[in-house]
Amino acid sequence: MDLRFTPEEIAFRDEVRQFFRTEVPAEIRKKVSEGRGMTREDYITSQRVLNAKGWAVPHWPREWGGQDWTPIQRYIFTEEMLLAAVPLPLQFNCYMVGPVIAAFGNQAQKEKHLAKIANLDEWWCQGFSEPGAGSDLASLKTKAVREGDHYIVNGQKTWTTLGQYADWIFCLVRTNPAAKKQAGISFILIDMKTPGITVRPIITLEGRHEVNEVFFDNVKVPVENLVGEENKGWDYAKFLLANERTGIARIGLSKERLARIKRLAREMPAGEGTLWDDRDFRERVAEVEIELKALEITQMRVVAAQGQRDPNKPDPASSILKIKGSQLQQATTELLLEVAGPFALAAPVRSGDLTNDWPFDYDWADAAAASYFNNRKVSIYGGSNEIQKNIIAKAVLGL
Repeated sequence: MDLRFTPEEIAFRDEVRQFFRTEVPAEIRKKVSEGRGMTREDYITSQRVLNAKGWAVPHWPREWGGQDWTPIQRYIFTEEMLLAAVPLPLQFNCYMVGPVIAAFGNQAQKEKHLAKIANLDEWWCQGFSEPGAGSDLASLKTKAVREGDHYIVNGQKTWTTLGQYADWIFCLVRTNPAAKKQAGISFILIDMKTPGITVRPIITLEGRHEVNEVFFDNVKVPVENLVGEENKGWDYAKFLLANERTGIARIGLSKERLARIKRLAREMPAGEGTLWDDRDFRERVAEVEIELKALEITQMRVVAAQGQRDPNKPDPASSILKIKGSQLQQATTELLLEVAGPFALAAPVRSGDLTNDWPFDYDWADAAAASYFNNRKVSIYGGSNEIQKNIIAKAVLGL
């Protein structure tokens, strides 16, 4: 298999690279590069820049805003976006609920939601995980009981990322409690303004409000908000999660972070020189860089084979990308934290006078600790790495 880019693909890469570095506001890209939290307005601004170009949802069907790009072009597009520290279009909109509605929704749902999802006129969040039903998602207990032309939803979702901003939530709910766990689940769309919904913040380890608990107390949802067939939601969830796991690899993000690590290590004083003079540190950087290149080649092989697969069926190889990609994201945040050293401590930075003598801008070091703590989760969300190993054993290795 020849994994080298063609001249046309190189020209495409240069086009998107130029666009990302000139059209997306530099202050937003700086926040992404340093691992800082973005505001709601930052997400909207960036995504609408892409959507105005027709690039917010290139992987969707063309009739709903997509592009007739090859899998390799889509790969190049995403990697260049991450390398330029451009925020990905909102994952819950563009890579999760949007593709599910485009593939399995009815015409009315597509016409009502897809254009708004692409332009971030509607902000969506994900209602999958529950207390006691995270990696074992099929154990979920939130139920939807049909009464006439509505479902009555009761239960709780947790770890709902950016749910405090959301207009809508897509949920897995149990509609047939007598069926086998996976067989009794449906996929429904719920307006967050519906009476009976309560959102409570969960403050994460680094002190940010990123995730939430969402409670449903006799929430009345029109039956027309059911996606696809009742009790077939597990199939749609597998399709969604395969998209999420492939994206979680985020090779471009790790490559951009490694470049920052090497640049900053050459500036960080250590002993009589800089941290980059430390041979052990350079060897650890090289080890991560080699593993990242191996993962990049693996992802390109998966991408190159996509044209031979049913796009509506999950690719179990995405679990391989998810495992290694999340591990390398964590490894790069650990290296960045080592570069920052004691300067990553927020309290002395904010309260002391020592900053006057520091030989560099300390703001990035403050953000390094938050990025390190936040990335502890990437080996868990989207299906824990332990669960991904089970998927690989069964679906890839045939064990």
